[in-house]
Amino acid sequence: MFTFFCRLCFKLQGWKIVGAPPADISRSVMIGAPHTSNWDFIFTMAAADILNVPPPRFTIKQEWMRFPFNLLLGPMGAIPINRSARNDGEKRPNMVGQMVEYIENSDEITVLVTPEATRAAVTRWRTGFYQVALQANVPILLGYLDYKKREAGVGGVIYPSGNIEEDLRKIWDFYNTVTPKFPECYTKM
Repeated sequence: MFTFFCRLCFKLQGWKIVGAPPADISRSVMIGAPHTSNWDFIFTMAAADILNVPPPRFTIKQEWMRFPFNLLLGPMGAIPINRSARNDGEKRPNMVGQMVEYIENSDEITVLVTPEATRAAVTRWRTGFYQVALQANVPILLGYLDYKKREAGVGGVIYPSGNIEEDLRKIWDFYNTVTPKFPECYTKM
């Protein structure tokens, strides 16, 4: 039902798909950027469904996966992440490690991340997505929504080399050509 709603919104708003990931990719990390609107999630889920990428999943605080929210968020693709210390004095669980484990235990999965971590303008991206892809040995798909062109798709694939600066520059060079819904909320990198 949720994907039907997403696809309906996508179609009614006049969006089209441009660019698909290679068919042989069954596990990946997909960037969703620029992220400046709540509509990004709806259109991204519609595009992923149309592109037939492996089931898109997204991380959410474990606390949000309690009743009744779990009834909605679980089927939408939420991955609960434990961010609390296990006992007093212990370190918080490592989010990257939890995501890597989740990917490694899945035959098919697309983990959707928004490296800006907010819809407001930021001066730097969080790089956990890169570490997840590198450690899980999966590619990074450059998922995008271009609101000016009303296009959605995958603009490229990055196989993490371990040289984060070089790889991030390639990623940012691509995203700096994409028009977000609210350009004033996106800082080009």
